[in-house]
Amino acid sequence: MELRSRALDALRNPDPEEKLALASAIGSEFAILPIAPGHLKEPAGVPGRPVLPRLVEPARVPLRSPHTREGRAALIHAICHIEFNAINLALDAVWRFGDMPPAYYHDWSRVAAEEAYHFRILHEHLQGLGFRYGDFEAHDGLWEMAEKTRHDIVARMALVPRTLEARGLDATPLIQARLRKAAEPGRDGRCRAPDALQAHALLDIILRDEIGHVAIGNHWYRWLCDRQNLDPLTHYATLARDYRAPRLRPPFNTPARQAAGFTPVELELLLGA
Repeated sequence: MELRSRALDALRNPDPEEKLALASAIGSEFAILPIAPGHLKEPAGVPGRPVLPRLVEPARVPLRSPHTREGRAALIHAICHIEFNAINLALDAVWRFGDMPPAYYHDWSRVAAEEAYHFRILHEHLQGLGFRYGDFEAHDGLWEMAEKTRHDIVARMALVPRTLEARGLDATPLIQARLRKAAEPGRDGRCRAPDALQAHALLDIILRDEIGHVAIGNHWYRWLCDRQNLDPLTHYATLARDYRAPRLRPPFNTPARQAAGFTPVELELLLGA
């Protein structure tokens, strides 16, 4: 089977463990798989998801304190859900858009495999806390933007990896600060939450990889703009307005964004937004 059809099969699979295995296999085999040209017809069942977690509006996802075990589990569950969506987003980028260079499909196949790894290590940590993926409510904001941009690869690259997923670069240090606070020694001098420090270390791994994923989004957005003779700055503003992208607010993780390929002008505009 060729690469894009394999990605679609993985995307449609609702079982998290099977999806992880399929995405990981694609990530290791992409270099030897043929790539189908042109448009592939979209079947039903995209994306495949388990019955749980129950999806609710973002404002209805409860906020819990990281100073309790359940609160830290809810926090890890939220990141698990982001990573599950990120697997689907990378797989969707592979199968949905035809007639791109082989490097494009190779990049997003590798991202799918890395997102699967992120989900696995977070889910193992969550299970160590006594919970599983699906035990808390979640929202569908990432996939909603994927739906909006399903017919426009330029909009997809602009508004998913380099906008919504880039927000994770900004959010991770804030989450890590909350975890460090939860792990501060108690009156007896002992760490109050060793699991919080373990989660902090996992987020270091994920942040490192996510910088690379956002960089891939930046690269292909600019490549597409160049191919279509579009100015990346002005076209981004148009896309953000037309697709009602969320307004980005500080604080921003400037070093991570620089490492992900955002230009000085883009960062200046971001800070002035």
